[in-house]
Amino acid sequence: MQDDPGSDGFWLYDLLVETTIGDRTAVCRHVEGESFRVEGELLIFDEGQKVSMYALAGLLPLLPAKQRDTSPHDWISTDSEIACPDPHCGGRFRITRGEKRWFSHAETTGLPNARDTPYWQKPKAQE
Repeated sequence: MQDDPGSDGFWLYDLLVETTIGDRTAVCRHVEGESFRVEGELLIFDEGQKVSMYALAGLLPLLPAKQRDTSPHDWISTDSEIACPDPHCGGRFRITRGEKRWFSHAETTGLPNARDTPYWQKPKAQE
C-alpha cells in the first residue's frame, strides 16, 4: 500500500513555478505570469513559456527540497518566493506545492539490485 511506511516508495509534491515581479524593475528577461511545472524529476513547460537559464540555475537546487514533506516550521515550507540570482533584478519566482504524487523506489533508482521497470516506461493505469 502506498501509505505504508514499510513500502517501497515515497511522495513528492507537484510544483508550479511562476514568474512574478517584485518591488524593483526586472533587469533580466522575466515576464510576469510565465511558468513551468515540476512533476517528479520533470520540468514541464507549456508552449511559449520561457525562463532564463541563469535564473533556473538558481532555482534548481531548491526544487527537490520543495517537493518533499518538511516541517511546517522549516523555511522551505513557509517561504514561497525566490529572488532572481541577479542582485539588481526585481524578478521573483513563486513556487506553489500542488498535489502529491507517489513514486516507487524500484522504478526510480539506478541501483542494479533494486531496479524495476522505470515509471515512465510502465503502461498507464486505466482510469
